[in-house]
Order: sequence, then C-alpha cells, then structure tokens
Amino acid sequence: MTAAYEVVVVGGGHAGAEAALAAARLGVRTAMVVLDPRAIGRMSCNPAIGGIAKGQLVRELDALGGEMGLATDAAGIQFRMLNTSKGPAVRSPRAQCDRESYNREMCARVLAQPGLAVLQGEAVELVVEGASATGRRRVVGLRLADGRELAAPQVVLTTGTFLSGQLFAGEWTSAGGRLGEAGASRLSTSLRALGLALGRHKTGTPPRLARDTIDFAGLEPQHGDEPPRPFSFRTARLDVEQLPCWLTHTTTATHAVIARNASRSPLFAGRIVGTGPRYCPSVEDKVVRFADKDAHLVFLEPEGRASDAIYPNGISTSLPPEVQEEFVRTIPGLADVRILRHGYAVEYDYLRTEQIRADLQVADVSGLYSAGQINGTSGYEEAAGQGFVAGVNAALAAQGRPPLVLDRASSYLGVMIDDLCRVNPAEPYRMFTSRAEFRLSLRSDNADRRLSAIAAELGILGAADRARVGEKERRIAAATALLAQTRCDGHTLVEWLRRPELWIDDPRLAPVLAPLGLAPDELSEVEAEVKYAGYVARQARDVERLRRLEARAIPVDVDFGAVSGLSREARERLTQRRPRSIGEASRLPGVTPADLSLLLVAIAARGG
Repeated sequence: MTAAYEVVVVGGGHAGAEAALAAARLGVRTAMVVLDPRAIGRMSCNPAIGGIAKGQLVRELDALGGEMGLATDAAGIQFRMLNTSKGPAVRSPRAQCDRESYNREMCARVLAQPGLAVLQGEAVELVVEGASATGRRRVVGLRLADGRELAAPQVVLTTGTFLSGQLFAGEWTSAGGRLGEAGASRLSTSLRALGLALGRHKTGTPPRLARDTIDFAGLEPQHGDEPPRPFSFRTARLDVEQLPCWLTHTTTATHAVIARNASRSPLFAGRIVGTGPRYCPSVEDKVVRFADKDAHLVFLEPEGRASDAIYPNGISTSLPPEVQEEFVRTIPGLADVRILRHGYAVEYDYLRTEQIRADLQVADVSGLYSAGQINGTSGYEEAAGQGFVAGVNAALAAQGRPPLVLDRASSYLGVMIDDLCRVNPAEPYRMFTSRAEFRLSLRSDNADRRLSAIAAELGILGAADRARVGEKERRIAAATALLAQTRCDGHTLVEWLRRPELWIDDPRLAPVLAPLGLAPDELSEVEAEVKYAGYVARQARDVERLRRLEARAIPVDVDFGAVSGLSREARERLTQRRPRSIGEASRLPGVTPADLSLLLVAIAARGG
C-alpha cells in the first residue's frame, strides 16, 4: 500500500462530505476519494434543503455537529417553516439555496478541515483479507484506477448515483453518475466479487429553464418567512434578502403531448429497469398513472441570486429533448421559455440493505461502511445524515471506541437507519413524519436538546454550543413555569394552552412570554411540551421499554448456528446480519418472539 489512513471515504456528495468531516474531526487520519474535488457537496437535483421530515433530519445532523445546516444558512435565498398551521410535531424547515454558493461552502469546509486529505481519483476495488473469528472478512484498503493503493482498516462508501450510473433521455443513453460526469462501474464489480448483493434504482431531474424567458405576471408567487429562521442551531440570525418562488401547473395540453410520446420514454420502453421514487415520479409517470387528473403542480425555483436558471420542481422527465421542448411550453408562464438543459434519468446500483447493520457497517465485511443512495435512499438530507453516522462510526472503530447507534426513540436518523436495516427498500427510501412512532418528541425545534449531549460525548460539540443549549433549556423551563403561575379567568395559562383551539401566539399568552425574549423555535418547544405533555409522558414510558430491549447486547462472537431451537430462517438472518442487540434482532424479518427467547437464554448461559 502506498499511503496509509485510518478512514477512507469514497465519494464527495452530501454523504461523503459529512462522513469525511465527521471522521477527521474525531481526530483520525482521513482521506476522501472523489472523481472531481470541485463537485464536493454539489446539488445534483433541486436546489433546496429540508422539507417535511427532511428538515428534522438536517436539524438533527446539525445538533450532532454536521455541516449541512450551516452551509444552508450561508447559501440560502429563501427560508420557510412548513406546516405552521399544524401541530409542532410535523412542522419542518425548508430552504431554497443558491446552488453554486452551497457547492462552494461545502468544498471550502472540506478542504479546510485539518487531518482530511482530498484525493482525486476513481475507486475501483476494495482490498479485503482473511476472516475474523466470527467468519467475517475485513477491509484493509482500497485500489484506485491509476494504480494507487490506500491502506485503511475502515472504508466508507458514499457513491450516490455514480455506482454503475447510466443516464437516459429518450433514445439517448450514456454512462455517468451526473450529466457530464463519469460513473464508477468497476467498484460495482468489486462489491459483487465479495458476494454482496446489489440492486438498481433510478431517479431523474427536470429541464432547467432560462429565467428571462418566463412570464411571471400570471403566476402565484411564494415568499419566504419574515423574518427568516436559521436552519442551524449554531446560526444566531439571518440577514438575507429572500427571493420568491412561483407556482404554476401542467395542463390538459401538457398531458396530451406527454401521453402521445410516453412510449418514447426509456421508463416505458423497458430500457430503465431500476425502480424510481413513488413519491416523486417523473411527469410522464404521473400522466400515465393518474390519467384522471387534469393538472399537476409545478414550482418554479431560482437556482441562485446571479443564476439565470430556474428549476421547475414537479416535471422530472427522461422524454426525448424535442418532446420536452413541446410539453414545457404548454405550461402557464412558459409559452416562450428557453430550455438551458434538458431533463434526464439516472439509473445506478445500490447495496441491498439487508446487508447493513445499525452502525451502517456492512454485516459480512468488517470495516466497510455505506451511506446515502448506495443504501437505497433518496435525497440530500437522508444521505447527509447517514454519512455523518457512518463517518463517526468508522472513526470510533479506528479508535477502538464503541459505535454510535441511534434508536427510533431518539431521532429521525435512528428511525431511518432502523428502517433500512429491517427491510430492503423496493424503491428509493424517503423520510416521512409518519415513519416516526415518537414524532411528538422528535420535533425539528428540539433536536439540539435531544442530541447535543451525544455530540458532546463524541467530542464534536464545543463548549460554546454546550453552553448555548444549556441556556436554551433554562429559558424554556422559565417560560413553562411562568405559564403555570399566571392565571386568566380562573385558569392557569398552561391550562389555556392545552386547549386544542389555542396556540402560543394567542393574545392571552404572547404578552406574558414576550419579556423572556424566546426565539420562535423556543416558543414552539414551550407550546409542544405544554400541549402534548400527557402524550409525551406516555411515549416516554414506551421509549423506556424499547431502550431496555435495545440495551441487551449480543456478543460479537456468538455462534447463531449453535443456538438450539432457532428456526432455520432466523439462524440464517442472524448469521447474515450479525445484529448488535436484541432490539435490532427483533426487527429482522423471519426472527420471531420465540427465536428471541431462545437467543436470550443462550446469551444468559454465556454470562451475558
């Protein structure tokens, strides 16, 4: 091996950036292998961060010490809190970003990180040797296409859409992970040679439109919140001029053009075999599947302050360029539009997730971690969160420290990773608030209070941020106590706030709390803790039961084949996945309560 590192991260997207930064900040020698250093943190698709449930992921990542929230605040051009008319549990921040500025921010943060080397090249082969006492092979390094070899006991794969990526638009096709950027096919071959199972997913992007050729006069503008709320808990305030987005829609004429040419889409021609995201289908898929609908919403989103490009969110397509030219001009406001770049689809390999564990390590190859779209997910936010967890765990393993495993009760990050470990996603996985059983407690506003202690224990969170969270706790406690002490018409303000029709900005409450100077997120937390106190207490009891189950560790060298009475399917699943705890084992398909009882007996017999 020509160069030695403790952790090597492969890929420079959102997952790769967070993984490499996290590992380096934990003090281990880290290398990041990228095809193009200028593309670090590049937004491949829509120029936005956050959204329903995705905003919670970014806030959690920020609370743990990740970079996405800070980069968003630096590059944001519009900030909104979604679902403000609904309860605090489903409110989520979203920010429109300047695409180039966000890319520059992430590049700068990665390149400036001490202990992190950025290497340009293509990873083509994992170097794996031997077998551990449990029968698992171990990563010892990585080979690059130019012949360089990197020694590393921990490798994190964050390949995005580049793993055997193939681009499609009509009859045209080309290898690549993004338009104008090469894919990485040889690494897929290496993974298959190790006996790892891969699947195929697809995603797509819409055409980009020239701003100066759009007629905005008849379109509905969408403005940001005033004042804008920062995405990161570490950003004190935002002083930014916000840009509007606009709302338009497809028409019956749009649908007629698409329906007439649907057979020319590689999706319907059978040339794309990968499964796309059901919740974010291409416009041709919408027209074919929902033939009864006369219109679909299209959001026109600026790609930056100085950019002439507009991103038409809602019309992702892989139809031929000439068909795109025709159907786009049937949309209100776009009759004379000029297309800067046509839409296309990308199909890529992913690692079937029944092979990964709760620490994001690949179960059959010790030292190999994976994060992002290689784990079957879709979205910047899901990728970044996984990247951070994988990078942290690779670094902790290099230091001989126990892994960071987030459970479903602590975070949306824990929900997502647990979901991925339990069931191989048939389509690209996306986070929704409905996936979280404890969402009343897992809000976007309290992520720092939930997770900052973990970040401090890891050594990522500094003293100033720990003090900030402590001060926030004090202000929220003071506000709650004040509401409990203040009476109005025979009732305390806490009793008033528990009524379903009243919210924290009610005239009876707002003046009382005003002298405390609480930030909007802090007011939201006071509101949630008062209004949902009974539900949260009940959830806390459920969480405690869950954590007792999670706490029963399974010895790493246990021989599942020797556990008497286990079903054949349970024995195979447990041997394949090597779960770290009884809780993790309980969520594996094919593992029954009876199997768990036998496993508990076997662990107890070993003195565990």
